[in-house]
Amino acid sequence: MAETEAHPDLHAPAHGSAPILVASNRGPLSFTVEDDGALSLRRGGGGLVSGLSAIDDPDAVWVCAALTEGDRTAARQAPSGRLDRAGHDTGGQHIRMLEIDPGTFARAYNGIANSTLWFVHHLLYNTPVQPDFDDRFRKEWVSYEAYNTAFADALAEEAAPGAAVLVQDYHLTLVPELLRERRPDLRIGHFSHTPWAPPEYYRMLPDDVAGDVLTGILGADRAGFLTRRWAEAFADCCVSVLGAAVERPAGGDLLVTHRGRTTRLGVHGLGADADFLRERSHRADVESRLAALREAVGDRRVVVRVDRTELSKNIVRGLLAYRHLLRTRPEWHDRVVHVAFAYPSRHDLPEYREYTAAVQRVAKEINDEFGTERWQPLMLHVQDDFPRSLAAYRLADVALVNPIRDGMNLVAKEIPVVSDHGCALVLSREAGAHAELGEDAITVNPYDVIATAEALHQALTMPTADRTDRCKRLAAAATALPPQQWFLDQLHALG
Repeated sequence: MAETEAHPDLHAPAHGSAPILVASNRGPLSFTVEDDGALSLRRGGGGLVSGLSAIDDPDAVWVCAALTEGDRTAARQAPSGRLDRAGHDTGGQHIRMLEIDPGTFARAYNGIANSTLWFVHHLLYNTPVQPDFDDRFRKEWVSYEAYNTAFADALAEEAAPGAAVLVQDYHLTLVPELLRERRPDLRIGHFSHTPWAPPEYYRMLPDDVAGDVLTGILGADRAGFLTRRWAEAFADCCVSVLGAAVERPAGGDLLVTHRGRTTRLGVHGLGADADFLRERSHRADVESRLAALREAVGDRRVVVRVDRTELSKNIVRGLLAYRHLLRTRPEWHDRVVHVAFAYPSRHDLPEYREYTAAVQRVAKEINDEFGTERWQPLMLHVQDDFPRSLAAYRLADVALVNPIRDGMNLVAKEIPVVSDHGCALVLSREAGAHAELGEDAITVNPYDVIATAEALHQALTMPTADRTDRCKRLAAAATALPPQQWFLDQLHALG
């Protein structure tokens, strides 16, 4: 016995020292190669970055992919990709950035994650002509497997015995099962930030791929979703595709059992960061943009939307609804301005370039049809400007959020928090946020342009007291689970 203890098991998996790990495609830092060859660093934002700051553990590690040539250079120069060990100002965070072959990354990210899984879960395919799961798709799928394997290997190396690992989103659906094969001692969670497709749409995927994605996530001890609706859809897919057994305890996590393992499905509705938003929205750069917007709008009512030009955001139908409002209710002529921010997204995909062009075309048609020397009915901005977005939030009388499908939609939660004098919210029933905000919003079918126009009229004519009271309740619901608590809740749920 003494001799055995003196010689460690050579087959035991190697492990690191991180007790908590986060894995996501995009990390908290990005790099640019300057003309002189030097690297410049930029910090990211968002719910994950805010959430990770809640971890009170100096040894926690964030594993992410190198997205740009600057990122790949930084990852290559850092010891084992550990940016915190290469002299970079990581804000005290331990970050491992994976240098993945650019072709492999592009096929995994654009071909599978964004052009396949995103389209499936948002029900975006024009099915008479798309998709085609052909030889090209199979090459992309092999790259997606390799990309997920790189993450699983890195996490297995960095994790301490019994560590908690939180894997994020549709880019990394295979990681939980791959990681469990390598490190069965770990507590593994996966969180889906998108909707989940119902079985009849999800089964559009090739049978083996559909099964691999589900079993990949089921490798986790717990899979998290933004709403109960998406968790139920995932469970239904597990039954339909895998023949898994599902238990639905009242008021608790769903339980999915497959191949002798049970995975819990939990719900964590990510909320807005009220403290950050309220402080940030009153800084000087926001005040100056607010003054410019007020001067441009005058004393008119303001309908605001802020979106990326993703196909799911439904910007074009929102503009058509506004046009219908102006055509059928001329009393709003010269009395309302639609401030629409549509920031470019995924322009490496042709569908997104075409959609952005359609947004700009419809916006021009509206201004050409109704604009006068003293009134521009629509102000469209396509250059990303966060302070300007916050200024529009503060100015809004009405917020229009009408996605055809959305995992949550934080804009619907942020505007009521920041609004200066209370705003009415016109909200699609297909946004995840509707589960929490629907009672005080004006609900719309996102495909119904005429009904959306009527909802805009209802919002614009809502009595001030009603609008103010609704906005207060919307803000309270929107901030019930701020990013830091959202993240900690997932961590604690792993046990």
